[in-house]
Amino acid sequence: MPIMPLIEYAGANEEVRAVFDDIKRTRNVEDVNNFWKVLANHPPTLRQVWEEVKQVMAPGALDPLTKELIYIAVSATNGCEYCTTTHTASARSKGATEAQIAEALAVAALANKTNRLANGYRVPVDA
Repeated sequence: MPIMPLIEYAGANEEVRAVFDDIKRTRNVEDVNNFWKVLANHPPTLRQVWEEVKQVMAPGALDPLTKELIYIAVSATNGCEYCTTTHTASARSKGATEAQIAEALAVAALANKTNRLANGYRVPVDA
């Protein structure tokens, strides 16, 4: 259960509606997902996060699928079920295979394990 209510379009103020409209237009969807509806409780955060998402997740040096695979790995590592689920769906919509998703998770799991070992042993950097 969310700690804040979901703000639906019909009950949103003009500032929130403008961001929701941009999300729907940019993503070509009929409605925004619950993440944005919760953030709408604080319009400045809603706008700031959406602007950053548009910038960071746009094609650049990394293609959108690679960005989604990274997002899945970090979300799983951080224990965010919501982000892991939604970005897995997004990665699939961009052509990710089950093997790619599994491999991204395996790399994240390995990195977490070896990071903990290196930190635990206080391994001196030699690169």
